[in-house]
Amino acid sequence: MTRTFDAPVDLLWKVLTTSELIKKWWGPEGFTITIDEMDVRVGGKWSFTMHGPDGSNYENRYVYSELIPMQKIVLDHVTGPKFSIIITIHEEAEHTKVQWSNVFDSVPSLEEAINAFKADEGLKQNLERLSKQISAIK
Repeated sequence: MTRTFDAPVDLLWKVLTTSELIKKWWGPEGFTITIDEMDVRVGGKWSFTMHGPDGSNYENRYVYSELIPMQKIVLDHVTGPKFSIIITIHEEAEHTKVQWSNVFDSVPSLEEAINAFKADEGLKQNLERLSKQISAIK
């Protein structure tokens, strides 16, 4: 997915890499997260529990595999289903363009994420919540 935000690159980077900010918007609508660890560096771990509106809890563990400040974040989801999140950001005039890809290790993993977790719709909602968070702190 690609989305352009009315915000500078440094603000996008901050909202993507600061635990106090990311917990305000990460996840689909109605979800919250509790962060156990967020070590934003190559090889660092990001562990959190996503809390669904129905009271369900979903443990998530990621490892940062690539970081290029103000440009790129690659996170590997090490709990099932296996996938990587690749986020690139770059300035376009007065705006910042974000390209977000979830790359799965197999077709069955992709199908599990879509069928069991509605990951496709969740990503759309996640980006909408990111937009609202950026607007709130601009």
